[in-house]
Amino acid sequence: MPGNAIPAAQPPSPGRLNIDHIAHFVPHIDAASAALEQAGFTLTPFSAQSHRLEAGGPLVPAGAGNRCVMLREGYLEFLTPTGDTPIAEQLRAAIQRYTGVHLIAFGSSDAGADHARLEKNGFAPLPAVALQREIGTVDGSGTARFTVVRVPPGTMAEGRIQYCQQHTPELLWQPRWTTHANHARGLAAVIVCVDNPQEAAQRYARYTGLLAQVSGSQWRIDTQRGALLFVTPETLQRRLGLTAPALPWIAGYVLTSDDPAATRSHLEQARCAIRPLDDQRLLLEWPGTLGGFVLFQAQGTALPAFD
Repeated sequence: MPGNAIPAAQPPSPGRLNIDHIAHFVPHIDAASAALEQAGFTLTPFSAQSHRLEAGGPLVPAGAGNRCVMLREGYLEFLTPTGDTPIAEQLRAAIQRYTGVHLIAFGSSDAGADHARLEKNGFAPLPAVALQREIGTVDGSGTARFTVVRVPPGTMAEGRIQYCQQHTPELLWQPRWTTHANHARGLAAVIVCVDNPQEAAQRYARYTGLLAQVSGSQWRIDTQRGALLFVTPETLQRRLGLTAPALPWIAGYVLTSDDPAATRSHLEQARCAIRPLDDQRLLLEWPGTLGGFVLFQAQGTALPAFD
């Protein structure tokens, strides 16, 4: 995909959803950045976030900042608290449970429709929030803008599950940030570890308006791009040898690679904690500064089945 076509491909089709991004909540952004760079990811510069608490209101610091890994399909966010705001305190409380992924953002083309669906289905959504942050470009800077729809903390026990409508994808998916030494290409799935996958999947189905499907003991929800896979801690231990630090746990995610052999070679040379699962997938366990894990697999490969 040509570099200038990548931003245009990010928003889903009208009336559809995708997996826009996930976010690790991390206490120390410098340590997290070092681990990501060791693994071969290109990072965006650190950016402080601002938001308007009400339409037309003043722009105020959100109390959080981030760095991102921009993929050709979706992205990874690494969010850290920077102040004493409600958002910062939510981040700190989540990090006390575990360092790792606490946010799943569904990409949307109509945040208003998402808000209406959540309200209709009993999720009591909060007012939509206009977020923005300054981003440098090759010839200056620009203001990245998003509309985010959230529900009250605790409504979704797994974490901050939200909608994100990208208004300026060309500022986020700049060509200089979408090429990675480890050949990572796209965010293909998020793996959610819960006691009751059926309950969680059916709740997310109401949340998204998408179909929850079951195959054996595994439940999943497919979006236009990317899927949610729901597994038990016993399954994760049996299949991957991983122990959940807490439940529920947004345990990890699947990334596609343009060149799996090159991905493995880079991670081996960087002395990252990897092990092959089979001839199609490679498991990368993140250090404690990031938390969780990544499964790398070739573009076009079927998602793992944990049943």
